[in-house]
Amino acid sequence: EFLKEGDAIMDFNKPDRGVCGVESDEAGDVMRELYEPFVRQGHPILVMDVRSAEMVKYASNAMLACKISFINEMANLCEKYGADVNSVRTGMCADRRIGDQFLYPGLGYGGSCFPKDTLAVVGMGKAVGFNAKLNAAVHEVNQDQRGHFWSKLLAEFPQGLRGATLAFWGVAFKPRTDDIREAPSMTLMQRAIDAGARVRAFDPVAMENLAKEMPQVERASDMYACVQGADALVICTEWREFRSPDLDRVKASLKRPLVIDGRNLYRSETMQEHGFTYASVGRATVRPTGR
Repeated sequence: EFLKEGDAIMDFNKPDRGVCGVESDEAGDVMRELYEPFVRQGHPILVMDVRSAEMVKYASNAMLACKISFINEMANLCEKYGADVNSVRTGMCADRRIGDQFLYPGLGYGGSCFPKDTLAVVGMGKAVGFNAKLNAAVHEVNQDQRGHFWSKLLAEFPQGLRGATLAFWGVAFKPRTDDIREAPSMTLMQRAIDAGARVRAFDPVAMENLAKEMPQVERASDMYACVQGADALVICTEWREFRSPDLDRVKASLKRPLVIDGRNLYRSETMQEHGFTYASVGRATVRPTGR
Protein backbone atom coordinates (compact mmCIF):
# COMPACT_ATOMS: atom_id res chain seq x y z
CA GLU A 1 0.00 0.00 0.00
CA PHE A 2 2.86 2.44 0.60
CA LEU A 3 3.53 3.17 -3.05
CA LYS A 4 3.94 6.82 -4.09
CA GLU A 5 2.87 7.81 -7.60
CA GLY A 6 6.01 8.25 -9.66
CA ASP A 7 8.06 6.05 -7.31
CA ALA A 8 6.02 2.84 -7.10
CA ILE A 9 8.72 0.44 -8.31
CA MET A 10 11.33 1.96 -6.01
CA ASP A 11 8.94 1.86 -3.07
CA PHE A 12 8.07 -1.77 -3.75
CA ASN A 13 11.68 -2.89 -4.03
CA LYS A 14 12.97 -0.81 -1.11
CA PRO A 15 10.08 -0.13 1.26
CA ASP A 16 10.45 1.76 4.55
CA ARG A 17 8.43 -1.02 6.10
CA GLY A 18 5.96 -3.74 5.27
CA VAL A 19 2.70 -3.62 7.21
CA CYS A 20 0.63 -6.82 7.14
CA GLY A 21 -2.82 -7.19 8.62
CA VAL A 22 -3.53 -10.84 9.36
CA GLU A 23 -6.15 -12.95 11.08
CA SER A 24 -3.83 -15.83 12.12
CA ASP A 25 -0.22 -16.50 13.10
CA GLU A 26 0.11 -18.79 10.09
CA ALA A 27 -0.84 -15.96 7.72
CA GLY A 28 1.69 -13.71 9.46
CA ASP A 29 4.46 -16.25 8.91
CA VAL A 30 3.60 -16.52 5.21
CA MET A 31 3.66 -12.75 4.77
CA ARG A 32 7.01 -12.41 6.55
CA GLU A 33 8.52 -15.07 4.27
CA LEU A 34 7.02 -13.45 1.18
CA TYR A 35 8.28 -9.93 1.90
CA GLU A 36 11.60 -10.74 3.59
CA PRO A 37 13.66 -10.36 0.35
CA PHE A 38 12.49 -6.74 0.03
CA VAL A 39 13.48 -5.55 3.50
CA ARG A 40 17.04 -6.82 3.77
CA GLN A 41 18.25 -3.27 4.46
CA GLY A 42 16.94 -3.72 7.98
CA HIS A 43 13.54 -2.14 7.48
CA PRO A 44 10.84 -3.97 9.42
CA ILE A 45 7.98 -6.23 8.47
CA LEU A 46 5.20 -5.36 10.89
CA VAL A 47 2.48 -7.94 11.45
CA MET A 48 -0.67 -6.93 13.29
CA ASP A 49 -4.43 -7.30 13.29
CA VAL A 50 -6.31 -6.24 10.17
CA ARG A 51 -7.99 -3.14 11.62
CA SER A 52 -4.71 -1.79 12.99
CA ALA A 53 -2.96 -2.37 9.67
CA GLU A 54 -5.71 -0.49 7.85
CA MET A 55 -5.41 2.37 10.33
CA VAL A 56 -1.63 2.56 9.81
CA LYS A 57 -2.27 3.46 6.18
CA TYR A 58 -4.85 6.15 7.01
CA ALA A 59 -2.80 7.55 9.87
CA SER A 60 0.36 7.74 7.75
CA ASN A 61 -1.27 9.67 4.91
CA ALA A 62 -3.19 11.88 7.33
CA MET A 63 0.07 12.78 9.09
CA LEU A 64 1.81 13.71 5.85
CA ALA A 65 -1.18 15.79 4.80
CA CYS A 66 -1.02 17.51 8.18
CA LYS A 67 2.62 18.48 7.60
CA ILE A 68 1.77 20.02 4.24
CA SER A 69 -1.11 22.06 5.62
CA PHE A 70 1.01 23.11 8.60
CA ILE A 71 3.84 24.56 6.51
CA ASN A 72 1.36 26.30 4.22
CA GLU A 73 -0.35 27.93 7.18
CA MET A 74 3.03 29.05 8.49
CA ALA A 75 3.92 30.38 5.03
CA ASN A 76 0.77 32.50 5.01
CA LEU A 77 1.64 33.81 8.46
CA CYS A 78 5.18 34.59 7.27
CA GLU A 79 3.73 36.77 4.52
CA LYS A 80 1.73 38.78 7.03
CA TYR A 81 4.75 39.34 9.29
CA GLY A 82 7.37 39.91 6.62
CA ALA A 83 9.26 36.70 7.32
CA ASP A 84 10.71 34.42 4.62
CA VAL A 85 9.26 30.92 4.87
CA ASN A 86 12.35 29.38 3.26
CA SER A 87 14.51 30.70 6.10
CA VAL A 88 11.90 29.70 8.67
CA ARG A 89 11.68 26.22 7.20
CA THR A 90 15.48 25.80 7.25
CA GLY A 91 15.69 26.83 10.89
CA MET A 92 12.75 24.68 11.90
CA CYS A 93 13.83 21.56 10.02
CA ALA A 94 17.31 21.64 11.56
CA ASP A 95 15.59 20.13 14.60
CA ARG A 96 15.95 16.37 14.08
CA ARG A 97 12.66 15.77 15.86
CA ILE A 98 10.90 17.65 13.08
CA GLY A 99 12.80 16.57 9.98
CA ASP A 100 12.37 18.14 6.56
CA GLN A 101 10.10 15.89 4.50
CA PHE A 102 6.68 17.12 3.34
CA LEU A 103 7.40 20.56 4.77
CA TYR A 104 7.60 22.52 1.55
CA PRO A 105 5.17 25.43 1.14
CA GLY A 106 3.09 25.52 -1.99
CA LEU A 107 -0.41 25.04 -3.33
CA GLY A 108 -1.36 22.20 -1.01
CA TYR A 109 -1.79 18.52 -1.68
CA GLY A 110 -3.83 16.92 -4.43
CA GLY A 111 -4.05 13.53 -6.09
CA SER A 112 -6.11 10.59 -4.94
CA CYS A 113 -4.54 9.53 -1.63
CA PHE A 114 -4.18 12.51 0.70
CA PRO A 115 -7.59 14.13 0.06
CA LYS A 116 -9.35 10.77 0.16
CA ASP A 117 -7.62 9.43 3.25
CA THR A 118 -7.87 12.66 5.25
CA LEU A 119 -11.60 12.82 4.58
CA ALA A 120 -11.87 9.09 5.28
CA VAL A 121 -10.48 9.67 8.78
CA VAL A 122 -13.06 12.42 9.31
CA GLY A 123 -15.77 10.11 7.98
CA MET A 124 -14.69 7.19 10.18
CA GLY A 125 -14.90 9.49 13.16
CA LYS A 126 -18.42 10.59 12.30
CA ALA A 127 -19.46 6.97 11.89
CA VAL A 128 -18.61 6.23 15.52
CA GLY A 129 -19.56 9.58 17.04
CA PHE A 130 -16.02 10.98 17.18
CA ASN A 131 -15.06 14.43 15.90
CA ALA A 132 -11.69 14.22 14.13
CA LYS A 133 -11.11 17.97 14.48
CA LEU A 134 -7.48 18.07 13.44
CA ASN A 135 -7.97 16.13 10.23
CA ALA A 136 -10.99 18.24 9.33
CA ALA A 137 -8.86 21.36 9.83
CA VAL A 138 -6.03 19.90 7.72
CA HIS A 139 -8.44 19.46 4.82
CA GLU A 140 -9.90 22.94 5.27
CA VAL A 141 -6.46 24.59 5.33
CA ASN A 142 -5.48 22.66 2.21
CA GLN A 143 -8.52 23.79 0.25
CA ASP A 144 -8.12 27.38 1.45
CA GLN A 145 -4.54 27.46 0.20
CA ARG A 146 -5.73 27.55 -3.39
CA GLY A 147 -7.85 30.59 -2.68
CA HIS A 148 -4.97 32.29 -0.89
CA PHE A 149 -2.73 31.75 -3.91
CA TRP A 150 -5.46 32.91 -6.27
CA SER A 151 -5.61 36.22 -4.42
CA LYS A 152 -1.93 36.80 -5.28
CA LEU A 153 -2.79 36.51 -8.95
CA LEU A 154 -5.80 38.80 -8.70
CA ALA A 155 -3.73 41.42 -6.90
CA GLU A 156 -1.62 41.82 -10.04
CA PHE A 157 -4.71 42.39 -12.20
CA PRO A 158 -6.66 45.18 -10.45
CA GLN A 159 -8.84 45.66 -13.54
CA GLY A 160 -9.76 41.97 -13.59
CA LEU A 161 -8.70 39.03 -15.72
CA ARG A 162 -11.19 39.40 -18.57
CA GLY A 163 -9.23 39.34 -21.83
CA ALA A 164 -5.94 38.36 -20.19
CA THR A 165 -3.96 35.28 -21.22
CA LEU A 166 -2.53 33.13 -18.44
CA ALA A 167 0.17 30.50 -19.03
CA PHE A 168 0.27 27.55 -16.64
CA TRP A 169 3.38 25.44 -16.17
CA GLY A 170 2.36 22.13 -14.65
CA VAL A 171 -1.03 20.43 -14.53
CA ALA A 172 -0.38 17.15 -12.67
CA PHE A 173 -0.76 17.32 -8.89
CA LYS A 174 2.94 16.40 -8.53
CA PRO A 175 5.93 15.61 -10.79
CA ARG A 176 6.55 12.23 -12.43
CA THR A 177 2.85 11.46 -12.81
CA ASP A 178 0.05 12.35 -15.21
CA ASP A 179 -2.52 12.33 -12.38
CA ILE A 180 -4.66 15.48 -12.35
CA ARG A 181 -7.16 14.33 -9.73
CA GLU A 182 -7.68 17.06 -7.12
CA ALA A 183 -4.76 18.95 -8.68
CA PRO A 184 -4.57 22.60 -7.56
CA SER A 185 -3.88 23.58 -11.17
CA MET A 186 -7.36 22.45 -12.20
CA THR A 187 -9.00 24.64 -9.59
CA LEU A 188 -6.90 27.66 -10.57
CA MET A 189 -7.43 27.23 -14.31
CA GLN A 190 -11.18 26.93 -13.83
CA ARG A 191 -11.21 30.11 -11.74
CA ALA A 192 -9.25 31.90 -14.46
CA ILE A 193 -11.68 30.76 -17.14
CA ASP A 194 -14.65 31.79 -15.02
CA ALA A 195 -13.02 35.23 -14.63
CA GLY A 196 -12.85 35.64 -18.40
CA ALA A 197 -9.19 34.79 -18.99
CA ARG A 198 -7.75 32.75 -21.81
CA VAL A 199 -5.82 29.80 -20.35
CA ARG A 200 -2.90 27.98 -21.93
CA ALA A 201 -1.03 25.12 -20.22
CA PHE A 202 1.94 22.82 -20.57
CA ASP A 203 2.80 19.69 -18.61
CA PRO A 204 5.43 17.11 -19.62
CA VAL A 205 3.05 14.12 -19.29
CA ALA A 206 -0.45 15.20 -18.23
CA MET A 207 -1.66 16.89 -21.43
CA GLU A 208 -3.83 13.99 -22.56
CA ASN A 209 -5.69 13.91 -19.25
CA LEU A 210 -6.07 17.70 -19.35
CA ALA A 211 -7.64 17.47 -22.80
CA LYS A 212 -10.24 15.06 -21.47
CA GLU A 213 -11.09 17.05 -18.35
CA MET A 214 -10.75 20.64 -19.57
CA PRO A 215 -10.88 20.77 -23.38
CA GLN A 216 -11.38 24.54 -23.18
CA VAL A 217 -7.76 24.96 -22.03
CA GLU A 218 -5.29 25.56 -24.85
CA ARG A 219 -2.47 23.00 -24.80
CA ALA A 220 1.01 24.28 -25.63
CA SER A 221 3.64 22.16 -27.37
CA ASP A 222 6.38 23.08 -24.88
CA MET A 223 7.09 25.32 -21.90
CA TYR A 224 8.28 28.27 -23.96
CA ALA A 225 5.40 28.11 -26.44
CA CYS A 226 3.14 28.19 -23.40
CA VAL A 227 4.35 31.63 -22.25
CA GLN A 228 4.41 33.26 -25.70
CA GLY A 229 2.25 36.39 -25.56
CA ALA A 230 0.84 35.60 -22.12
CA ASP A 231 0.14 38.26 -19.50
CA ALA A 232 1.47 36.09 -16.68
CA LEU A 233 3.08 32.73 -15.97
CA VAL A 234 1.55 30.62 -13.20
CA ILE A 235 3.61 27.68 -11.90
CA CYS A 236 1.63 24.82 -10.38
CA THR A 237 3.87 21.71 -10.51
CA GLU A 238 7.56 21.48 -9.63
CA TRP A 239 8.69 19.50 -12.67
CA ARG A 240 12.46 19.37 -13.07
CA GLU A 241 12.07 20.92 -16.53
CA PHE A 242 10.81 24.11 -14.93
CA ARG A 243 13.60 24.53 -12.39
CA SER A 244 16.23 26.11 -14.65
CA PRO A 245 14.47 27.89 -17.50
CA ASP A 246 16.01 30.51 -19.78
CA LEU A 247 14.65 33.46 -17.80
CA ASP A 248 15.56 36.00 -20.46
CA ARG A 249 13.63 33.98 -23.03
CA VAL A 250 10.66 33.70 -20.69
CA LYS A 251 10.69 37.45 -20.06
CA ALA A 252 10.91 38.24 -23.77
CA SER A 253 7.98 35.92 -24.48
CA LEU A 254 5.62 37.34 -21.87
CA LYS A 255 3.60 40.50 -22.49
CA ARG A 256 4.53 41.58 -18.99
CA PRO A 257 7.27 40.06 -16.80
CA LEU A 258 4.94 38.54 -14.21
CA VAL A 259 5.46 35.12 -12.61
CA ILE A 260 3.16 33.71 -9.92
CA ASP A 261 4.99 30.70 -8.50
CA GLY A 262 3.02 28.21 -6.45
CA ARG A 263 6.08 25.99 -5.82
CA ASN A 264 8.82 28.49 -4.90
CA LEU A 265 11.10 27.22 -7.65
CA TYR A 266 13.28 30.31 -7.88
CA ARG A 267 15.23 32.69 -5.69
CA SER A 268 13.38 35.97 -5.30
CA GLU A 269 16.62 37.92 -5.79
CA THR A 270 17.31 36.18 -9.10
CA MET A 271 13.84 36.93 -10.43
CA GLN A 272 14.08 40.53 -9.38
CA GLU A 273 17.47 40.94 -11.05
CA HIS A 274 16.04 39.53 -14.27
CA GLY A 275 13.31 42.14 -14.24
CA PHE A 276 10.33 40.06 -13.12
CA THR A 277 7.49 40.81 -10.79
CA TYR A 278 7.61 37.59 -8.82
CA ALA A 279 5.01 36.37 -6.32
CA SER A 280 5.58 33.10 -4.46
CA VAL A 281 4.39 31.35 -1.30
CA GLY A 282 5.47 32.56 2.13
CA ARG A 283 7.74 35.27 0.74
CA ALA A 284 7.25 38.92 -0.15
CA THR A 285 6.43 39.75 -3.77
CA VAL A 286 9.42 41.34 -5.49
CA ARG A 287 9.42 43.76 -8.39
CA PRO A 288 12.01 44.66 -11.06
CA THR A 289 15.13 46.54 -10.01
CA GLY A 290 15.42 48.22 -13.40
CA ARG A 291 17.73 45.70 -15.14
